[in-house]
Amino acid sequence: MLRPSARAVATNVRCAATEWHQTAALMEAVAGPSTPRRAASALLYPSSRHRTASRRTSAASFSTSSASTNSSSLADHRIVSDPFPNQDTGFSYEKRDQLGLRGLLPPAVQSLNTQVLRVLHQLRAKTTPLQKHVMLASLRQTNTRLYYATILANKEEILPLIYTPTVGEACQKFSHIYRRPEGLSISLEDKGKIASIVENWPVPAGSPRIAVITDGSRILGLGDLGWNGQGISIGKLSLYVAGAGIHPRATLPIVVDLGTNNKKNLEDPLYLGLRRERASTEEYIEFMDEVMEALHSRYPNLIIQFEDFTSENAFRFLDRYQDKYPMFNDDIQGTGSVILAGFTNAARIASKESGRPLHDHRILMAGAGSAAVGVGKQLMSFFTRQGLSQDEARERIFITDSKGLVTKDRGDKLAEHKVFFARDDNSGRQIKDLAEIIDYVKPTAILGLSTIKGTFDETVIRKMATLNKRPIIFPLSNPTDNSECTFEEAVRYTDGSVLFAAGSPFPEIEAGSSPTGKRLIPGQGNNFLVFPGIGLCAALCKAARVTNEMITESALALSDALNEEERAEGRLYPNTERIREISRDIAVRCIQMANKQGVTRDGGKTANMDEEQLRDWVQGEMWSPRYDADEA
Repeated sequence: MLRPSARAVATNVRCAATEWHQTAALMEAVAGPSTPRRAASALLYPSSRHRTASRRTSAASFSTSSASTNSSSLADHRIVSDPFPNQDTGFSYEKRDQLGLRGLLPPAVQSLNTQVLRVLHQLRAKTTPLQKHVMLASLRQTNTRLYYATILANKEEILPLIYTPTVGEACQKFSHIYRRPEGLSISLEDKGKIASIVENWPVPAGSPRIAVITDGSRILGLGDLGWNGQGISIGKLSLYVAGAGIHPRATLPIVVDLGTNNKKNLEDPLYLGLRRERASTEEYIEFMDEVMEALHSRYPNLIIQFEDFTSENAFRFLDRYQDKYPMFNDDIQGTGSVILAGFTNAARIASKESGRPLHDHRILMAGAGSAAVGVGKQLMSFFTRQGLSQDEARERIFITDSKGLVTKDRGDKLAEHKVFFARDDNSGRQIKDLAEIIDYVKPTAILGLSTIKGTFDETVIRKMATLNKRPIIFPLSNPTDNSECTFEEAVRYTDGSVLFAAGSPFPEIEAGSSPTGKRLIPGQGNNFLVFPGIGLCAALCKAARVTNEMITESALALSDALNEEERAEGRLYPNTERIREISRDIAVRCIQMANKQGVTRDGGKTANMDEEQLRDWVQGEMWSPRYDADEA
């Protein structure tokens, strides 16, 4: 095999670096003269220091060129293949002349809105959600602003395609639909070199501020997908941009590949991850310590969100890193927050109609993984706000697993995270069947986090309707195929009295088909309603830690986010069409809590603002896609 010489390799690297800097400088040219912004904009927007450095470097490169200053270069042409500066048919004739693009693009100069119409026309011609997901991924990799403009203009249609439920299938097939690299892939083969790998991440526009990291071990309800879990990190960060206005170049998707126990992947010739079984616990912890230290050393203000780790490791790393780094776990804390918000609104409605005191609600959770325990711990704050003690609050919450009601005397060794809610008041009685557990507990609410379709069958749902005037039923497992019941089933078996929220979207029931004669709107307790605001808060105030109190405050802010129209419609959650407004208000409340706890590192900037000033400032820091002189 012919191998390039060291000199040739070095030459190629230098050429690539020169090309990179040339493209960075041309991005400046695309933007035109810099438009003044408030200094605070540097928090989430590309750093002017980096832009100036890129300009100086590329100027030196151009000065050694033998070509005419009016001729185009390879870097000019790369503008249309670089997703950040690319405007495609949006380039004006002036910019086309400046960049040497005249004749390389169609004659028409089109607005961003017109380009969105073309995307939708092409998207709607696709026949399956996965095909649409792949098309949108290609758009993200070719024109960043058009991608996000399409999402923001059509949230209801696009969000289910870029994240749940479609992202589940996309992750299962990620090695098959892969087209180009995105984010960091750090594997066991990189042990001892992770700091240098983190240095490889290109930052022509400043440091990343939000990272989503997964090990692919528990993707949604689909299990161990190994390296294919990278799709979840990419998808999640798309939601940070769309939902909270985090700048796309301030995001960093990461997959840590510690092997996989998924035989299908290991036998798949197209699988892109390590072909080995998962690492031992000791090796795993040592590896993750190196990853976290490398990321924090390189980017001290980087907020790191853990995503879709197994329950055991999710709790392990949350406990290990929460007080050391600015990080949080969305499966534990984000899920807990969004469900606390929805339950709070449901409990208020149920108590108002039944006369039952808020502190007297009883919650049964089907499922005892990281999400369930995280939800349970967040729900305890609902009861403590009603005046109950921590122990009294915990007694209001029951959890079940595949063996039935989780009790301390069941005879099996409980996973560490289950012990917290294990019952000791069962008088030796062990109950496995969910319907029998409902008879025993008499819950006002059942929450499904089992990932098992049909867990809430007709018997279970009818029992809840018999026990409660307004039964609270939340089948929260994702994707839709794993949901414990459908909205239609919950409505049918409760004669429309159910207070419902699911983890995945379900269709509305029109008035003509409703047992109540009214239009019924299902709630969706999607973490998308809360994690963008948490991340926005932490990034803007440069939080040293993401505290439990900040997470609880995000839930309270979300429960307060319903407007009068949404309350009149019986919604438990605000409409995702208002996600940016919701994320802004969550960020404001969380920043206030962060200041109260002394974990901000913004030099007192946000502490000196009143609520209205803080809201205006946060709003001004949220990135929006547009083609103009201020955005390259």
